[in-house]
Amino acid sequence: MIFFKKMTFFFLLLMSSLASAQQANLPGVSVNFGQGTNLVDTLEVLLLFTILTLAPAIVILCTSFTRIVIVLSFMRQALGTQNMPPNQLLIGFALFLSIFVMMPTGKSIYENAIRPYQEKQIDGTKAFSVLEKDLRLFMEKHVRKNDIGLFYDVTNAKAPSDIKEVPTHYLIPAFIISELKTAFQIGFLLYIPFIVLDMVVASVLMAMGMMMLPPMLVSMPFKLLLFVLVDGWQLVTGAILRSFNT
Repeated sequence: MIFFKKMTFFFLLLMSSLASAQQANLPGVSVNFGQGTNLVDTLEVLLLFTILTLAPAIVILCTSFTRIVIVLSFMRQALGTQNMPPNQLLIGFALFLSIFVMMPTGKSIYENAIRPYQEKQIDGTKAFSVLEKDLRLFMEKHVRKNDIGLFYDVTNAKAPSDIKEVPTHYLIPAFIISELKTAFQIGFLLYIPFIVLDMVVASVLMAMGMMMLPPMLVSMPFKLLLFVLVDGWQLVTGAILRSFNT
């Protein structure tokens, strides 16, 4: 009986709400297909959102960001400080260094692609072609021919004589491999002085009979002292930036 009364009350409340909505003359919503919207403009918007979705991958893989963040990570591991500096700081520092390195390319893209597109001087296809061309100029400067040849060997295709004839889907993965190789080479060179310091500390501890004391625990303060005395962050940053000028 109580349940029946509750259901009756709910039904009456619903009916009164519908009646009040009809009296209020609420605005309707109509959907019209085929008028007022150009299919080409819709496809351009879809292409723009696709590019924006891929923007993080483009920033990471097609710029100097890959080399910089890997070298900074190696530097932190060589110091043995684990999570200091934290990941957010390293990524932010790498991002601003990437902006510094990519500034000439960014200016060229803005002057030749973005601003003409905003002023309706060129269409979206032309702007995208100019953007791709400027990014290719940066990647062509730092990619290795052997890395490009790898993808031609895999596909059994004939390699072109000019790097400008290499397709973009060949150039981008070859550039990534080249950046990884260069970053690991710089990281290896950064490791050498700290490994020598670890070996010296381990030899001294063994000579003193302190074999139970971890050498890394003793050598880390000396690593930090050495790194601060030689102004390590300035040297590492300078080495990274100069590596893009070679």
